[in-house]
Amino acid sequence: MDSPWLQLDTVAVHAGREDLAGLGVHALPIDLSSTNPLPDIESGGLSYEAMASGGAPTAEGGAVYARLWNPTVARFEAALARLEHAEEAVAFASGMAAMTAAVLAATGETGRRHVLAVRPLYGGTDHLLSTGLLGTETTFCAAADVAASVRPDTALIVLETPANPTLELVDIRAVVEAAQGVPVLVDNTFATPVLQNPIDCGASLVLHSATKYLGGHGDVVAGVVACGSETAAALRRVRAVTGALLHPLGAYLLHRGLATLPLRVRAQQSGAQRVAAWLATHPDVARVHYPGLGGDPQELLGSQMKGTGAMISVDLRGGYEHARSTTSAVGLFTHAVSLGGVDSLIQHPAALTHRPVAADARPADSLVRLSIGLEAPDDLIADLDRALAARRPAAPADALRA
Repeated sequence: MDSPWLQLDTVAVHAGREDLAGLGVHALPIDLSSTNPLPDIESGGLSYEAMASGGAPTAEGGAVYARLWNPTVARFEAALARLEHAEEAVAFASGMAAMTAAVLAATGETGRRHVLAVRPLYGGTDHLLSTGLLGTETTFCAAADVAASVRPDTALIVLETPANPTLELVDIRAVVEAAQGVPVLVDNTFATPVLQNPIDCGASLVLHSATKYLGGHGDVVAGVVACGSETAAALRRVRAVTGALLHPLGAYLLHRGLATLPLRVRAQQSGAQRVAAWLATHPDVARVHYPGLGGDPQELLGSQMKGTGAMISVDLRGGYEHARSTTSAVGLFTHAVSLGGVDSLIQHPAALTHRPVAADARPADSLVRLSIGLEAPDDLIADLDRALAARRPAAPADALRA
């Protein structure tokens, strides 16, 4: 598995499973132990110290306590690191726990308290940074303004591409260059490692809400950060103190999900391309936000991002009322937050995921976000057609006769 020439699909199936043959098992095992027997005081204490300091348990002292480390979680971390071309990865109980740890590690390790955030961002991230809850000061800016916004006390730059929910593409290499050495964290949730590897573009940290595409089935909440070894150690120190370790059952589900991630993302992307193209011709749709349909830096498709993804947002001509009626009238789409699962979802960001965002940065009331699943695209199109028509008044009798 150390072969650099293995293709993504092969790595997705085999990464993180290198020790299974030695254990005498084929399927991924789940270790649910909350505590572990200690061989003796000295070796147990040394292993505890190693994990609390951000490392792995020692062979002599063992895993000691599950808040510090778990083998099921470690296997998933190793697999995700391979997929993201990172030295290591650190898994957390949610995407927001991962973002919190990333901010705390960056500011705590350096003593600098300023964070620079490129909008638009996921609403939860925007809210976390806006509140100053973590003792930080955040400046929000556009990607073009990063160089002018970096300060001597800037500890971290946060961006998301494609951005949530407008699908805007951000040039990661350009931001890294403008960062003047400040670590850049890229939220790669929408693209996944199938379509984008931010570390190859110079990013220092890559964050996923693993709840979404990595799990892919809507049955696990998790977050993960892929990064260099030194940063991973700092993240594990934060995780150990805050108790934000991912539960091993969640790690098992995520690791199992990685095996089909490339297949799912490509199939969902194919369906999304069909749906987006149809929406672009619909009279009730003012604009479709989808990479490749115009308005995006086209050079980033192919050089930075290897595909267009499976997320779509649309501005509806009927504004909020049309958004409300459409999200209520769908049949195949589930009206729910989240994304990246095998079934299609629809939601209104301004009222839900981005509700805490400042009014001047909140998505428009006319905007609806779609996560395209694995259903037949023609069926999804028919469902949307019916839902979009739900607000229209019935045609007058004379018009029907015409």
